[in-house]
Amino acid sequence: ELAAFFGQTSHETTGGTRGSSDQFQWGYCFKEEINKATSPPYYGRGPIQLTGQSNYQAAGNALGLDLVGNPDLVSTDAVVSFKTAIWFWMTAQGNKPSCHDVILGRWTPSAADTAAYRVPGYDGITNIINGGIECGVGQNDANVDRIGYYKRYCDMLGTGYGSNLDCYNQRNFAS
Repeated sequence: ELAAFFGQTSHETTGGTRGSSDQFQWGYCFKEEINKATSPPYYGRGPIQLTGQSNYQAAGNALGLDLVGNPDLVSTDAVVSFKTAIWFWMTAQGNKPSCHDVILGRWTPSAADTAAYRVPGYDGITNIINGGIECGVGQNDANVDRIGYYKRYCDMLGTGYGSNLDCYNQRNFAS
């Protein structure tokens, strides 16, 4: 689970260059979205890149903070930043299971999930975090990048990768 968390958050905050020999050593470079174009002022911040007013509201409610009124807390306070990332990781939202339950195999796909090729594994976590863009569209650089970071952390921690790493053929949870 730790490798999965670090793999996803390293991709979300990467400063590396795709294709370089040290590509997967560049996570945790950016604490907020570079172009700030997604849902201003609720653009991506923190290790998970918390995005959208509804996520800021839900995370703020869970943490007892006014993140809607002060979204910059997610990028200026390191403790708040990681609390929001851990909140997102641990919390099921809408029709999406939590990343925690997926990586531990505690999530049982429904018939609709099975029909959409959504299964427990690292791929399911990518689908939860950014499936609307990266899943169900075949092989893509972002998905390859997430998997590369995950494998790097698995290797560092001496654990296997498991199965179901990519979401190339999965429909996202919104479909």
